[in-house]
Amino acid sequence: MPDANPDMSILSLILQASLPVQLIMLMLIVISIVSWTFIFSKNAALKRARVQTQHFEDDFWSGGDLGSLHQTVSKRRSEQGALARIFDAGMTEFLKTHQTGNALDGSRRAMKAAFQRELDDMETNLGFLASAGSVSPYIGLLGTVWGIMHAFLGLANVEQATLAAVAPGIAEALIATAIGLFAAIPAVVAYNRYTGEVDRLATRFETFVDEFLNILQRQSRS
Repeated sequence: MPDANPDMSILSLILQASLPVQLIMLMLIVISIVSWTFIFSKNAALKRARVQTQHFEDDFWSGGDLGSLHQTVSKRRSEQGALARIFDAGMTEFLKTHQTGNALDGSRRAMKAAFQRELDDMETNLGFLASAGSVSPYIGLLGTVWGIMHAFLGLANVEQATLAAVAPGIAEALIATAIGLFAAIPAVVAYNRYTGEVDRLATRFETFVDEFLNILQRQSRS
């Protein structure tokens, strides 16, 4: 005979859920933990990239000597940020080939390659957030469907089907959908936000490359 006052707390419902539903919940919790780890780390990385980009642009457009700036960047390349490394790649190639006729083409290719490396680095883990945001609700729905099916199959052994008998099973099944949404919503929001920030930084990098190539072109003619 079903308990007249079943424990309907969330923890109790999770512990009383069938094994497949518990495994699905565990999977969603792991996805959520990994997503939040990537969200915090990506937020810090993009914030650092914005600050480093702004600092380098300020130094670059301050009117100082490009050779001195290049030496400074080369000595502390890993600490200067993405835009500084793109500049270093272009300037290094230009200095190597400035006596030949393809110096600008070499600089353009070098900066394009550096730009792509930096872009790939900034987009790291965004794919996981996109996948978590799109797949988690369906995983949660699978747990819900399985849990409801398990709850109704359990009614076969009950002489009189009542709402009290089926409610705990349905409630524990719906928790899987709730956990799936909890994992998906932050991942989708973070993915959209960070993708927009990466695109804005990429636009700044591309604009800088064009302007820097114009400066190098004027210098090669002088």
